[in-house]
Amino acid sequence: MRALLVDVIAELSERYGGSGDDTPIAADDFTPPNGAFLVADDGERLVACAAWRRHGDDAELKRMFTAKESRGRGLGRNMLTAIEESARAAGCHRLILETGDRQPEAIALYEKAGYRRIEDFGHYKGQEGVLSYAKTL
Repeated sequence: MRALLVDVIAELSERYGGSGDDTPIAADDFTPPNGAFLVADDGERLVACAAWRRHGDDAELKRMFTAKESRGRGLGRNMLTAIEESARAAGCHRLILETGDRQPEAIALYEKAGYRRIEDFGHYKGQEGVLSYAKTL
């Protein structure tokens, strides 16, 4: 799993510069019942991941990623659906997320899946290029 997370941060750094993501994350943020971290594999290695953590009464999507060589196969949509189901089963009524304007593929996925723009929140609130979305579960 570590290699996949290194890829996530490397891609974010490539798109945005700096460390890629400075959002504070605690070790237990993704531990049930306060969150979950899901992965997908191709039979040989991990190729996608997504997580959620509690953010007040909501679930916040984090670390949504598909390895470059595995894109275009619907893994992102499948991971998003699995995260929504996991958060709903844990009693969350809404999934929220922060993304950036340099991730057009992610924006298209979220909007196609029914996510709508909301007021920015979280670590990057007020920063240029931040886009926040939510979907009622």
